[in-house]
Amino acid sequence: MSAQIKVAVIGAKGRMGAEAVKAVEAAEDMELVAALGRGDELSSIIEAGATHVVDLSVPSSTESNVRFAVENGLHAVVGTTGWDDTKRAALSELLGTRPDVGVLIAPNFALGSVLASAFAATAAKYFESVEIIELHHPNKVDAPSGTAVRTAELIAAARTKAGLGPSPDATETQLDGARGAVVDSVNVHSVRLRGLVAHQEVLLGSAGEQLTLRHDSYDRASFMPGVLLGLRTVADRAGLTYGLDGYLELGA
Repeated sequence: MSAQIKVAVIGAKGRMGAEAVKAVEAAEDMELVAALGRGDELSSIIEAGATHVVDLSVPSSTESNVRFAVENGLHAVVGTTGWDDTKRAALSELLGTRPDVGVLIAPNFALGSVLASAFAATAAKYFESVEIIELHHPNKVDAPSGTAVRTAELIAAARTKAGLGPSPDATETQLDGARGAVVDSVNVHSVRLRGLVAHQEVLLGSAGEQLTLRHDSYDRASFMPGVLLGLRTVADRAGLTYGLDGYLELGA
């Protein structure tokens, strides 16, 4: 039997972190060696003998958390938002000095959501119009969601490769925000409503037809298979992988 993956969870007292702690503890091939809350010393991860880190903390600390992991030779699976192009580029540069370390940054760990985003990118090449609606609980601190941003990026890349331009839109006047945010030429609309967890619709339309791709997470347990997949795979994928779709066989 291969050695267990020794995991430290950062942000263990948050909603996602608490689920990750339970998932790791229940996995036969993993051992939870540290569960850090806000203010706990990162050095305790090393003292605990961790080989892998799950970062589910907050945007203000995730960059320093992951840098600590990489500098100490630990593989990292990251679900915290805030990783823009500049921060990912800096992390990739750091990983260049540690070719033995892998990092996964995933805007969403729900396998169904990742697949839905990939399907949307494929479908968007065949439709004239596309927009995204993402719906989350009102305690979410960022808008649009990282998942919606990632989906828009994938859609835009697919449409550009296919030689398609932006969706048609004759709007001349609008209230601020009425047409949502624009991410890589894709309009994204954010809903924050009590009772929701994490939901996304991609609306695709052409003359006479509409295709809607929707994914719903009703419980944060839905994200845990993706977290575990990341932990089991990241050591074999040196460098930075952005998006769990990079670990799935999606033909891309």
